[in-house]
Amino acid sequence: MVSMNEARRILVVDDEVDVTELLGYHLRQRGYEISALNDPRLALETARQFRPELIVLDIMMPDLNGIQVCRLIRADSSLKGVPIIFLSAKTEEGDRIEGFESGADDYVCKPFSPKELMLRVGAMLKRMGEPEENKILEVNRIRMDVEHHRVEVASSPVDLTATEFRLLKLLLQERGKVQTRETLLQKVWNYENDIETRTVDTHMRRLREKLGDEASWLETVRGVGYRLVESR
Repeated sequence: MVSMNEARRILVVDDEVDVTELLGYHLRQRGYEISALNDPRLALETARQFRPELIVLDIMMPDLNGIQVCRLIRADSSLKGVPIIFLSAKTEEGDRIEGFESGADDYVCKPFSPKELMLRVGAMLKRMGEPEENKILEVNRIRMDVEHHRVEVASSPVDLTATEFRLLKLLLQERGKVQTRETLLQKVWNYENDIETRTVDTHMRRLREKLGDEASWLETVRGVGYRLVESR
């Protein structure tokens, strides 16, 4: 449980009052500071004022759906690094892929277990709170400044989400070594239990798109996982 003098801020956005009340109750029980909204049109401005460290966001909402809200948040320079967990009754694989490609860090399907969601929230905040090392990581024309959370490809800056940054960081640190999907889920997402491996694959695809020509150094080891190589 989080002590109140160091409460982490979480923004919950869902048009169903029952859901925000349920989540608010469980999150406050664990010591988090909560701001809950039922109107998605207020999400961006509220996030700017509340400065959440994590956002739980429904997808199927009137006027402005969660995908649109997520893209607005990712486009805001002051909020783009805040992790987002989607909460949605849309359970098809294509729906999850769309959610990840819009910039979400995790996707939980409704109906959901409050206990599982609390574990995912805790894991996400734990990895976001880990101190970064003061060093530069480089492979070929990919350069990462860990301390300042910057990535350049061929000397041009590249915008990565917090999860994409941690994923690339691990691959750079473990260059040449194959990372299984299970290892990536544990080290990047902090998940001990099995979740959809499509989570890893979708984030990897997004990362490759952002790396451009340098993505050729990121290899898929069929049936196992991924590795970043320096030469062939």
